[in-house]
Amino acid sequence: GGEPHTLGLFDTADYPQTDLFLVYFSVVSPSSFENVKEKQVPKITHHCPKTPLLLVGTQIDLKDDPSTIEKLAKNKQKPIITPETAEKLAHDLKAVKYVECSALTQKGLKNVSDEATLTALEPPEPKKSRRCLLL
Repeated sequence: GGEPHTLGLFDTADYPQTDLFLVYFSVVSPSSFENVKEKQVPKITHHCPKTPLLLVGTQIDLKDDPSTIEKLAKNKQKPIITPETAEKLAHDLKAVKYVECSALTQKGLKNVSDEATLTALEPPEPKKSRRCLLL
């Protein structure tokens, strides 16, 4: 409806009243992608296990940048993170969705904002665990 909402952006996982976490990584930085799995999301799920998260790939403008590709190869790093790889991680982490954007070109920024707003205002229903009862 027409009711006002407040958006607060914080760089921490220590807010128990949080409606949504946006977890960012650079699609041209394999180490930032690994950091999502190893550090960021475990901290979030420890402090706020029921709060939804949106996985966001940034710097998509650099995917086809020759110097970025060369730098990754020179450092013997994995190739650029593909949308399919990121979507699999989002699924594994039980993220609401994976979206991509570029702050430089502004491609995808509105989509990130829209998805974050929708998720915060209409959070997904928690999945009921199925229990097996053996008699």
